[in-house]
Amino acid sequence: MAPGLYLVAVPIGTARDITLRALDILRTADVIAAEDTRSMRRLMEIHGVQASGRPIVSYHDHNGERARPGLLKALSEGKSVAYASEAGMPMVADPGFDLARAARAEGYYVTAAPGASAALTALLLSGLPTERFFFGGFLPTAAGKRLTALRELSAVPGSLIFYESPRRIAATLAAAAEALGGTREAAVCRELTKKFEEVRKGTLAELATQLDGETVKGEVVLVIGKGDLPNLSEIDVESLLREALKDGSVRDAADRVAAETGLKRRDVYQRALALSRGED
Repeated sequence: MAPGLYLVAVPIGTARDITLRALDILRTADVIAAEDTRSMRRLMEIHGVQASGRPIVSYHDHNGERARPGLLKALSEGKSVAYASEAGMPMVADPGFDLARAARAEGYYVTAAPGASAALTALLLSGLPTERFFFGGFLPTAAGKRLTALRELSAVPGSLIFYESPRRIAATLAAAAEALGGTREAAVCRELTKKFEEVRKGTLAELATQLDGETVKGEVVLVIGKGDLPNLSEIDVESLLREALKDGSVRDAADRVAAETGLKRRDVYQRALALSRGED
């Protein structure tokens, strides 16, 4: 096996969803780095891959700064290093990003053994448009920042995909309904490829109501369909802004109109600011 960093995709649930190439890499790499070493050892055991004295190194968000120099040293010694996240594709909302970037910066060979991805699996099962999509990773946990982040994505001309905690999914659906419109189609995909896989479809408002107060378990991916952007004239936008400015600040008016129209908030804010100053 040639020296270098090998980014290995692992299953998001069903252990058999690993690729033959991924197994070959795990069998032959000099060093194995994993976001969760227990999950990695269990996966290797299921597929009959022996560690044979090779180090299996923990590499995650909380120890990356400490663990990265050792992995780069292994690469400098001409060794092959395999890295795998806890589930799915490495570097997708994953600490492997910094490791791969550092390895490339120092001139080491970096390649990937692709495979399962929760984001793409959810998109396929959602039944929502797939020709264009935007992966938003994890939304902010603070309510205000989460709402702002969703509003900023309102004009994206494609489906939106997010990873979310089961504890916050109801609140996120409610925020999405407020920021993007309650009638926008969505799908809540839970425990993908596992025994209790579930895909709930409906509008954002319907799903927010359904999950409010419900105990949700397992890994969750939220897919939100493409919004229908209205064809608005400048006069229409000004009319909406004038109405919003009657009982709100410039910021609130801009947020409201940007969410309603799908227009870029920055442009709407500048127009709202001009109107508040009495400029034509």
